[in-house]
Amino acid sequence: MNKFYITTAIDYVNDTIHIGHAFQKIAADVLARYYRLKIGKENVFFLTGTDEYGQKAEKAARAEGITPGELVKKISDSDQKQQDCLNISYNRFIRTSDPDHVKVAQEIWKKVDAADDIYLGEYSGLYCEGCEAYYTEADLVNGQCPFHPNLKIQKVTEENYFFRWTKHKDFLIEHIKSNPEFIYPKHRANEMLEFAKNIKDIPISRKNFKWGIPVPEHPGQVIYVWFDALINYISGVGYLEDKKLFEKFWPADIHILGKDNLRWHSLLWTAMLHSAGIELPKTIIVNGFLNINGQKISKSLGNVIRPTDWVKKYGADAVRYYLLRYTALTEDGDVSEEKLIQAYNSDLANDLGNLISRVAKLCEASGFEFPNRATYSEPSRTVQKEIEQYELNNALRTIWDHIDAANYSINENKPWNLKGEELRKSLTAIISFVDSLIPDLRIFLPDTAEKIEEQFKGPKITSKEPLFPRIK
Repeated sequence: MNKFYITTAIDYVNDTIHIGHAFQKIAADVLARYYRLKIGKENVFFLTGTDEYGQKAEKAARAEGITPGELVKKISDSDQKQQDCLNISYNRFIRTSDPDHVKVAQEIWKKVDAADDIYLGEYSGLYCEGCEAYYTEADLVNGQCPFHPNLKIQKVTEENYFFRWTKHKDFLIEHIKSNPEFIYPKHRANEMLEFAKNIKDIPISRKNFKWGIPVPEHPGQVIYVWFDALINYISGVGYLEDKKLFEKFWPADIHILGKDNLRWHSLLWTAMLHSAGIELPKTIIVNGFLNINGQKISKSLGNVIRPTDWVKKYGADAVRYYLLRYTALTEDGDVSEEKLIQAYNSDLANDLGNLISRVAKLCEASGFEFPNRATYSEPSRTVQKEIEQYELNNALRTIWDHIDAANYSINENKPWNLKGEELRKSLTAIISFVDSLIPDLRIFLPDTAEKIEEQFKGPKITSKEPLFPRIK
């Protein structure tokens, strides 16, 4: 691999992102940081951002007495702040109101139209305002949207432009079958194969509101938010604007997104690219959803947690560690502040923090210097394998197994009882382990890795404040 391009879903601006959204961003950040170590930071591009057009944003702005532009900027800035507090190392935070994205969205519309894949027709059917998506009766659960059960499904009749999705049905089915790495995990691919059998042409413009990208040559209609938003993955990496950047990084190596977005990314986005004659992305990873104390994260339940809520109390690395260690990337998980505190005290304060503290104190007490040490630039082989298989929780478990083994070895060998050359040899071996640990930690806990590296760069090693003071 000589380049790596990863994207997250872009979040809709109806509200600031919560800890469930952050789970996806942290996972993407880990993969981006890993490949920067492997192939160089100049060969990695990480895109995230906000999805800003659509009826919901226009309606919410009206309710607040501000313009849609003011509303989406406020939420987008807030989302960016939430990601920044977690040290999400994106190369670009795209907004779909960015001028270059608007230009690209209209260009892709023209390409798809030139392929005879757009026609004018009348839509009459079911619409969920929460998803800004169209559904059939078979998609509904007890007559309601499966993702927004508290919102009433609307019956809509409107003259719109349609995308010939059905024209690409056979291609989509064959592509999923022929490329087992395209959708991960496999059972999600099977779901999309079933869904693809019943694809129908989809309206890709709206005309009962104004907050959207105008359809080329038809200013009375705006581009449907899903058709517009998906295009961020190419506009965000220079399509039309920066040919060298686009040619270097496209196609995307990984799109990571939630299961509620999968059909649009795996079937609509793929068909759009196929129609426009653009190479397809390589892999779509579907992350699980997080619950809080067994309940869905919901404003109506009052259990929404912003990343900053936890980061202010426990630090970014503790939140990153807890969410990735105690959930599996592609499965639904359940988290709580109580469990976060337990993981903080047990794993971070006791295991890692205690190891670094006691080794530094032993080195300081010895008075030795430790020059000319080996340098480690890549994670351990097992950790690399687990990251490349998207088993981020298992990669962290492996790292902590090594930490536990080091603590056990120190307890068994009791270097504090040694003197002279025996003590130097023992401490040199322990320091070598700490040095080798830094690349592993740099991917998951970047602040912590930097603190350890700074403390142990030597040649004289001294003790400092604990990395993770215990929470009482």
